[in-house]
Amino acid sequence: MTTLNAAELERYSRHLILPEVGLEGQTKLKAARVLVIGSGGLGSPLLLYLAAAGVGHIGVVDFDRIEDTNLQRQVLFDSRDIGRPKAEAAAARLRALNPHIHVEPLCERFTSANARALVRSYDLVADGTDNFATRYLVNDACVLEGKPNVYASIYRFEGQVSVFNALLPDGTRGPNYRDLFPSPPPPGLVPSCAEGGVLGVLPGIVGSLQALEVIKILAGIGEPLIGRLYLFNAADFTSRTLRVRPRPDNPLTGTSPTLTELIDYAAFCAGPPERPVRELSPAEYLRWQKEGRPHVLIDVREPQEFATDHLGGTLIPLATVLEKAHTLPRDADVVVHCKGGIRSARAIRDLETVHGFTNLYNLTGGIVAYRALPA
Repeated sequence: MTTLNAAELERYSRHLILPEVGLEGQTKLKAARVLVIGSGGLGSPLLLYLAAAGVGHIGVVDFDRIEDTNLQRQVLFDSRDIGRPKAEAAAARLRALNPHIHVEPLCERFTSANARALVRSYDLVADGTDNFATRYLVNDACVLEGKPNVYASIYRFEGQVSVFNALLPDGTRGPNYRDLFPSPPPPGLVPSCAEGGVLGVLPGIVGSLQALEVIKILAGIGEPLIGRLYLFNAADFTSRTLRVRPRPDNPLTGTSPTLTELIDYAAFCAGPPERPVRELSPAEYLRWQKEGRPHVLIDVREPQEFATDHLGGTLIPLATVLEKAHTLPRDADVVVHCKGGIRSARAIRDLETVHGFTNLYNLTGGIVAYRALPA
């Protein structure tokens, strides 16, 4: 039987005097096992508050290492941690914050091969990931293993939080991620935080809300966001809550389920094979430049990306490419690039399909690959 010792009774006294939490709720927190996927922007405040609240066993899954660019928002770490595995640095920080809990660093990728085994050994999963493939993987593993999934995501100035697959009083489960998003967006349509940016304080707000939902579920207090999606906009400080309803065509939980095992989520989110476009390698493009070969260079990234670094081309963000197609020549080679080559390939497909261009080249690997060329 889980009990609190004298030091814990003192530490958690502000919880214990809340009638809604009390000794029973705090004991439930100590007995709980929570698996947190990702210790970055969302994971940082989430983990800090779960540890401070006294969640007894926390697993941290993260294969990444800490970089200088993380520190603008990932407040779990500091400059001394640069280069360390995130899961290990996170575990050390949480143990220092609360020596009464157990923290398990899992320095590995969360994949279809290990997801169900990891999820199975915990009571609840909190998804702090930043890509669609892993979000679908987390969701499906939780549904198949019968575990609640506390979800959050952020983008630029916006955040969202929900509770998926929670056990309801009648023994059924609440809606899951596939009820909200039946299919992923086209590849490259939604830029990552590295491409689109994120306000540093936003994950602190949203990750704290995520921690709140975890604690409410574990302690059995309040009304968790089951069947609801909370949306927050930091730019104008507005919020709204949407209803999430089960979909009959959900492949996991619908009227005719077709998904009984985990799949290849990278392939799932990649969608059907895209029509190939004509590619130009960074080395070939460099040779063009040295030879003075006439061409036009188009950059389809966002203005803030262009301001940080550019190759001297004309900026035409992807969303405006079709309406500005008339500005592109048809009698000269046109090289199109973005950060990694995905958005630029999409721009070329759209221009070729809608306007019939035949003179477009995609810079393979984008500006990242070009900058990686030997000096």
